[in-house]
Amino acid sequence: MQSLKKVFDLGDERGVLRVSISITIAISAFGIAFGLLSGSFSILFDGIYSMIDASMSLLALAVVNLIRTYTDAAAASRRLQERFTVGFWHLEPMVLGLNGVLLIGVSAYAFFNAVSLLLEGGRELEFGFAIVYAVVTVIACALAAVLEMRANRRIRSDFIALDVRSWIMSGGITLALLVAFVIGLAIQDTSYGWLSPYVDPAVLAVVCLVIIPLPVGTVKQALADILLVTPSDLKAHVDAVARQAVATHGFVSFRAYVAKVGRAQQIELYFIVPQDAPPRAIAAWDAMRDAIGAAIGPDSPDRWLTIIFTGDMEWAE
Repeated sequence: MQSLKKVFDLGDERGVLRVSISITIAISAFGIAFGLLSGSFSILFDGIYSMIDASMSLLALAVVNLIRTYTDAAAASRRLQERFTVGFWHLEPMVLGLNGVLLIGVSAYAFFNAVSLLLEGGRELEFGFAIVYAVVTVIACALAAVLEMRANRRIRSDFIALDVRSWIMSGGITLALLVAFVIGLAIQDTSYGWLSPYVDPAVLAVVCLVIIPLPVGTVKQALADILLVTPSDLKAHVDAVARQAVATHGFVSFRAYVAKVGRAQQIELYFIVPQDAPPRAIAAWDAMRDAIGAAIGPDSPDRWLTIIFTGDMEWAE
């Protein structure tokens, strides 16, 4: 029981992701089964969407484990550190980007299928099974989103934040399905019964149109991280600290190179020292580095900070 509690620890990023993966796999199996029983393509899509989401969460968990192992000196193996000397932070935006692209692709494919079904006259389905599925899934999505949001207030993980958005999105999709299924059941034996076969593909088409733009922001940010686009706010802060150091210590100038890769900050600072500057002890240079590093921000395993002092401008450019 104690080991199980540790595996699903909501105070740890990996534990939260494991809980999310477990719920997602259960919902996926539930959705595929009820999609086949009810004859609903939208429920089947919901189940497949959840399966893709679970596979991406598993990949995210693997990346988190690699990053944690690398940044934890006690846990990291010598061979791992020697083979990947710059760490695994670059994998995080790749996984986030892949996740977003896959969700957009699946949603676009489902949209075209829904339009095709509408043009073919729709399809009949068992609304009773569909409504049971929708109610259970909405409750599960809401619980998962609340649990992860509460956990991420302290953890502050991009992976968990994306997962929370995914749960909210999934819950919204299923809530829309629930409303549509209730309407479809209500009109089935009325003069509007001819509309009943169109309910499933119509709601799927609308849901897909809503979903497709949602991961675009995540994909855009992931692409910026992969391409090492400089974050303007971080660059401005590093520049301000470097200018203060130049003024305080009488340096000629500085060059700053800044990037954000997933959760990691990569910062390289080069200070141009006057050619005729008096010599200083190594301890004095190290103390200067410590002060500049502290001014930039608190030390973290996810910060890669290099501070170099040189009298030759070519080393800085």
